Amino acid sequence: MNDKRIRQQFDFCLEMDKEKLIGRQTYLADGNRKENDAEHAWHMAVMTLVLSEYANEKIDVLRTISMLLIHDVVEIDAGDTYAYDEEGKKTQRQRELAAADRIFGMLPADQAKQFRALWDEFEACETPEAKFARTMDNIQPAMLNDAAGGKAWKEKGVRLSQILQRNENTAKGSEALWAYSRENFLEPNLQNGQIKNT
Repeated sequence: MNDKRIRQQFDFCLEMDKEKLIGRQTYLADGNRKENDAEHAWHMAVMTLVLSEYANEKIDVLRTISMLLIHDVVEIDAGDTYAYDEEGKKTQRQRELAAADRIFGMLPADQAKQFRALWDEFEACETPEAKFARTMDNIQPAMLNDAAGGKAWKEKGVRLSQILQRNENTAKGSEALWAYSRENFLEPNLQNGQIKNT
């Protein structure tokens, strides 16, 4: 056993525990508290197992799940940038790249390269797996927002135009899931005023 390698791997695993401390803006389905990054990643991984049949193209499910499990680890350093925080988005990429260098750099070189490549693939959103992962990253909050009665949308004064802009590429991973989300998660909240119609 390579002592240095396993120590690096456990150090990385322990670092991942910090993801549980990164709060997001999306409420859990019961609306009592907001989810954290670790809960978000786990939830999307399970959703991918269940919903992968709706991908526009055939996907490697394990690769997609792997992407989803690590895509937000950079927020340990960079923090969560709210989907509609235009000011925060200006520095998001720079903050996240620096975080990716540090956090994935904790791993042994071969795994650091592998995990960073997965993260870069998610960010580029060009492969079928990355496109579907991005679809999950947009559909999961919409599902939870709807389940919580549109609470987060209403609190933040979110407009339909903001949601549509945020989701401009969601259909690239799954046209069926985007159509379902629009009809079942967005439209009811638009009708009842939780989402502003502008």
